[in-house]
Amino acid sequence: MMRNPDHMDLVEQWPCCNVCGEALVPYLPEVFDLLTMEIFAVSRCSHCGLGHTVPQPIDLGRYYVQQYYGNRHGFTLRHCVNRRKGFVESTVGAGDGRRILDIGCGDGSFLLAMKACGWHVMGTELNPEPARSKGLDVKERIEEIVSKNQFDCITMWHTLEHMCDIPFILGCANSLLKQKGKLLISVPDWGGLQSRIFGSKWLHCDVPRHLYHFDTGSLQYALSSAGFSIERRWHQEIEYDLLGWSQSALNFLFSQSNMYFYTLTGKTSNTNSILTVTSFLLGSLLMVLSLPALVAGTALGRGGSLIVVANKNPIQEDPC
Repeated sequence: MMRNPDHMDLVEQWPCCNVCGEALVPYLPEVFDLLTMEIFAVSRCSHCGLGHTVPQPIDLGRYYVQQYYGNRHGFTLRHCVNRRKGFVESTVGAGDGRRILDIGCGDGSFLLAMKACGWHVMGTELNPEPARSKGLDVKERIEEIVSKNQFDCITMWHTLEHMCDIPFILGCANSLLKQKGKLLISVPDWGGLQSRIFGSKWLHCDVPRHLYHFDTGSLQYALSSAGFSIERRWHQEIEYDLLGWSQSALNFLFSQSNMYFYTLTGKTSNTNSILTVTSFLLGSLLMVLSLPALVAGTALGRGGSLIVVANKNPIQEDPC
């Protein structure tokens, strides 16, 4: 294993929380990036509980290689898009010509589905070309969207944990959202059973691409600080949760990590065919066996994913 050359004393490099400014304390001292095999750590805020990957590389580009991008959802893409569309429709209603912004829109699959349902769509993505090639209006940075209070809905599907500055991105979302609009966010749940059981081996830990690690309390604190209040929560995204149980367990059994995930999403790996087949068969069995754990995590509000709907706080009129 290779220790990151920028790995410094945790307290000296990251003395305070990105959201609340309070001190950080060590939580997971050694977490391996499963793509580069460099060593990182996770510290938590002593006040709001937000997890921070340390160190956070200045240049994250080399950590987003083809093994990370590409077909992240594999054969579950259609189900994932339909589920996210259902979250929007159950809380915001039909499109009817209204406007939606998807921050971190990837290849634009979700936006295409919403456009087909009558929404005017826009997205942001660091690599906007795949979505632009489908005819979508996608900005590289959120700062390029200048008109305020224009969106009826803003979504962030597993993107907030990738953002360098949480208060900045949530502040931008607040200014772009209409007063009665809705903000929908999904993140891996660091307060869930999977995170507690698997720790640094958890599939959805994913350092250093996941710069921050949220549980219910820290996400609520970050949203409240940005002028939002949570209206509703869900605690499960079935394919994320099932894969989180099965692949995380396999990460304890095999020295080569994420083989099952790579097979399901059509990615290449450096393992031999026998090990790949063994991982696939065992992973499929573990996915079935993990169904009771998925049900329990959902019922307890401790699933592998956390999805929230947030409202902008009412504008306070000056009493004078």
